[in-house]
Amino acid sequence: MTHTASPETSSTAAVLGGLRETQSEITAAEVRKLHLTLDWARLNQVDPDDEEEFANHGFFGDQPIPVAGEGAPLVAEFAAMELAAALGMSTDAGKTYLGRVLELAHRLPRLTAKVEAGKLPVWRAFRIADQTMTLPAKGAAYVDQFLAPVAHSCSWAQLERLVEEAMVRYDPETAEAKRRAAAEHRRFDVHTDRVTHDGTVHIDGELDLADAQDLEAAVAKTARQLADLGDTDSLDVRRAKAAGELARRQLAFVRAEVSCP
Repeated sequence: MTHTASPETSSTAAVLGGLRETQSEITAAEVRKLHLTLDWARLNQVDPDDEEEFANHGFFGDQPIPVAGEGAPLVAEFAAMELAAALGMSTDAGKTYLGRVLELAHRLPRLTAKVEAGKLPVWRAFRIADQTMTLPAKGAAYVDQFLAPVAHSCSWAQLERLVEEAMVRYDPETAEAKRRAAAEHRRFDVHTDRVTHDGTVHIDGELDLADAQDLEAAVAKTARQLADLGDTDSLDVRRAKAAGELARRQLAFVRAEVSCP
């Protein structure tokens, strides 16, 4: 694509001014799009008990569907498909967009106010909404209250910790189920079947916090001991050596136990 600068954009200041103006217009259009989507949702909101009525009126297969978290309104599935088409999105993408909008408007009102005031980008608000949808209503309100003042600058790690805290506080059963499920993903793999030409192998794993902290402390201490004994390799190399030293010490300890009468 070729583009010739006009006299109005012949300076850096003019170009930056044009970009700022365009970005403001884009932001305003995104907020307008949110409002129109909410207007559509109000017109197409249905009661969860309306499935029988849908069938009686010949709308076979249509049903109220949840697209956001607890307490957000339901919409008719076929109507959601029409919305997606109007937005130029696939059906799934349209439902995702609608869910984010409803999550913000009905469960995260403080964040919504930030978006409407131009203090929080829509994309960032949507990413937050994605995280809160699994929370109960009180959990979402908890996140909304504490996150709204810093939502424009908080890290995603901070958001995840806040969402986890809300889950533990307001839905402990689900939080415990998630913890147990996560524990089943623990592993520690030493890929001795994939030795490099240099004679090294890759190691990776996932541990619980207590085990990881103990392993880190042991590796760090052994790496320091190697340096004190005159090892001049880099810290990374000494840490790698430390893992081997720890393994050999443990094996020697086990052998000593076995040989004891």
